[in-house]
Amino acid sequence: MGSFFKMLFQSMKVFIIFTGCTILFYYGIIWLNEEYQDYHRYDEPEGSAVKVSTTESTDDMSMLDRLILFYLNGE
Repeated sequence: MGSFFKMLFQSMKVFIIFTGCTILFYYGIIWLNEEYQDYHRYDEPEGSAVKVSTTESTDDMSMLDRLILFYLNGE
């Protein structure tokens, strides 16, 4: 009978620790969501930002040039 209560006590400890960690994880995810909710990734850059890529005109490109560009960029 004593081993039954010991096993029940150990099971309750595991359940309480699991529930506590789950609640902590849940509220951590909620906190991260609220932290980055107003983060605007696609705003125009400020300061001395440099444009990295340019758009090329595809009107004067031949089929071979487009194929080579496809193989180089993988797009």
